[in-house]
Amino acid sequence: MGVARTPRRSWIEAGLRALATGGPDAVRVESLAKSLGVTKGGFYGYFADREALLQAMLDTWERESVDEVLARVEREGGAPRTRIHRAGMLTFSGDRLLPIDLAVRAWARRDEAVADRLRRVDNRRMALLREMIGTFCADPDEVEARSLIAFCVAIGEHFLAADHEGRSRAEVLSRAADLVLDRPARGIR
Repeated sequence: MGVARTPRRSWIEAGLRALATGGPDAVRVESLAKSLGVTKGGFYGYFADREALLQAMLDTWERESVDEVLARVEREGGAPRTRIHRAGMLTFSGDRLLPIDLAVRAWARRDEAVADRLRRVDNRRMALLREMIGTFCADPDEVEARSLIAFCVAIGEHFLAADHEGRSRAEVLSRAADLVLDRPARGIR
């Protein structure tokens, strides 16, 4: 009876975990094999080299964080504000996509090809924001500004260490969303 091969997906997942915790330099075939409890020989049955794995990881990140998120947002429907909120929650919260997204952003600062990929992903995300915000805001300049603010808050709040003078971060984020999405204030005190 033959030994079962470690699936291609397992190598990609191990690579994404390594990327999320240690950046692209942490994605090493030997380290991944060790984390999977296998030898590195099986790796080369799926990937020509480390670069091929990195590309497969970026493909997976893009598919999950854009294609699958947009498909789910469309499938579940709802009002534009609900759809924006759902897309943001699927992408920028949780233990799966957020750490990978932040790691890709850091990586893109040093790698032009990754920066190009990130730009494509962010452009697709911004297109959704523009479309949804455009349903309740007619001024194209304001649509663009609100879209930018929403995106900057979704990403930047993970890097901000400031306190909010008696308010929780969740309360302030909720109020920021109210402002961007032109919703009545729900009060945060």
